Amino acid sequence: MADHRPDLPLPQLHAFTVLAEELHFGRAAARLGVAQPPFSQQIARLEAKVGFALFTRGPGRVALTPAGVALLPAARQALAGLADGLAAARAVGGGRAGRLRIGFSASLALTVLPGLLGTFRSRYPGVELEIREMTTGPQLTALRERVIDVGLLREPPEDDPGPLGFRTVLTEPFVAVLPAAHPLAARRSVAVAALAGEPFVLLPRADGPQLYDRITGLCGAAGFEPRIVQHAVEWQTVCALVGAGLGVSLAPASIRRLRLREVAFRPVEPRTARTVVAVAWRREDRSPLVAQLLELAAGP
Repeated sequence: MADHRPDLPLPQLHAFTVLAEELHFGRAAARLGVAQPPFSQQIARLEAKVGFALFTRGPGRVALTPAGVALLPAARQALAGLADGLAAARAVGGGRAGRLRIGFSASLALTVLPGLLGTFRSRYPGVELEIREMTTGPQLTALRERVIDVGLLREPPEDDPGPLGFRTVLTEPFVAVLPAAHPLAARRSVAVAALAGEPFVLLPRADGPQLYDRITGLCGAAGFEPRIVQHAVEWQTVCALVGAGLGVSLAPASIRRLRLREVAFRPVEPRTARTVVAVAWRREDRSPLVAQLLELAAGP
């Protein structure tokens, strides 16, 4: 397929627009910081490419020809478009513009997400943020498939030297999630072992294998295997089902901010049990936007 783009060097177009504004070869050459003979040669070469004179020359008088008048708007548009393109490229390359796609676990809207995104937006107002709510498992898939650029998730895979990088943002303890009328809700704290025999409501393992295993591991360390009667994809739904009397659960402590009237949240013993919140990204990604978010997530 033939390439029909015109072969008009930008320096020639620039020289042409300046001369069209000055209508004086000497002043136009001085404005560009070049000697007049090379400047005149640029104009002559452009006229040769166009095939017609662009200026009339006379003693002390330079004027645009009809061909020059016709070319001037397009020349200005081309130069302005290039200037805009260069500014956009520099803004994106410098991390001041562009689009950053972020996946996040819903429970993190109760902890790190608002502060992190608020700080990022205030520092980089020209960056478009595309936020997608998804659990840990789908986030890892979306990162590998380049659907998102950064993930904020719970319990990243351990000992995984693959294409994804993980950095801990914070850790938080677990709480027991109980129906408000449950006898254990009268206690200040609840031993995990006290939940033995209770029906459990949990997230599906496929949506967060590490967190699921952490919770069931806590139960195993307390001497029992949880009897799971219901799964729910979001923690808010888990808590709602607990409040409806379907069972109990173990959840990250930030879930307490949901403040559901039918649900009681109690610290669990041992209090050393904690869940990890991490930021995830593709190790080979050199985007300045990703680097900036990682820097903010790392804290001071």
